Amino acid sequence: MYARIVAGGKGHGNETNQLNHPTDVIIDRETNSLIIADWGNRRVMRWFRQINAHGEIIIPNIDCCGLTMDRDGSLYVSDYKRNEVRRLKREEKGKGTVVAGGNGNGNRLNQLNSPAFIFIDKNYSLYVADQNNHRVMKWMKDAKEGIIVAGGNDEGNSLKQLSSPQGVIVDQSGQIYVTDNDNHRVMRWCEGVSEGMIIIGGNGRGQQSNQLNRPSGLSFDRLGNLYIADCNNNRIQKFDIEQNEVN
Repeated sequence: MYARIVAGGKGHGNETNQLNHPTDVIIDRETNSLIIADWGNRRVMRWFRQINAHGEIIIPNIDCCGLTMDRDGSLYVSDYKRNEVRRLKREEKGKGTVVAGGNGNGNRLNQLNSPAFIFIDKNYSLYVADQNNHRVMKWMKDAKEGIIVAGGNDEGNSLKQLSSPQGVIVDQSGQIYVTDNDNHRVMRWCEGVSEGMIIIGGNGRGQQSNQLNRPSGLSFDRLGNLYIADCNNNRIQKFDIEQNEVN
């Protein structure tokens, strides 16, 4: 098993063959390309997989941390400085449409505060890790405001609270998984329930198999295994949900 560079790899910089602290990447299967949140360069890039010499800037001047794409090919990008999430339909140029936040920095239901990673489900409901509000928000299609589906009870480490959530993903049954960054744990929440459940970590910051150190992104494979980017431990953890164990 070996890794192959498919984008960047030309050192730290802002040329079209370089990246600067990329934070997220998704695959656009229709165009066989990678879409990359090139965070340090304040841009979103497209990189065609068959030709990896250069990428193209598709959204400039954006402080983007998270990306997601719906089944129609519309791209969603979070902007943590503008406190909003925008949608760009396939082949659409320009800034796109605000679909979450966009009403200034705040904690009202129509506001966000430094949104991080995002996720879109099959019903076009958008989930946002609302980092500095210590909550996860769900914005249904065409909604003017979101609903709190995890956290939202001030910053803390109880089962009702989150502390700087980063990653968010939803499984086939609608359960919400959140990387609770400053609490060094991953939590699972069911919509409408006031408390979450710790499924990995929660044993203090560390590098043991039952510990995490500032987890960020997360993803499922086809078998339902959960993969966690254990950021400050410089590793990826695999969690078998059915067996309830870490590999």
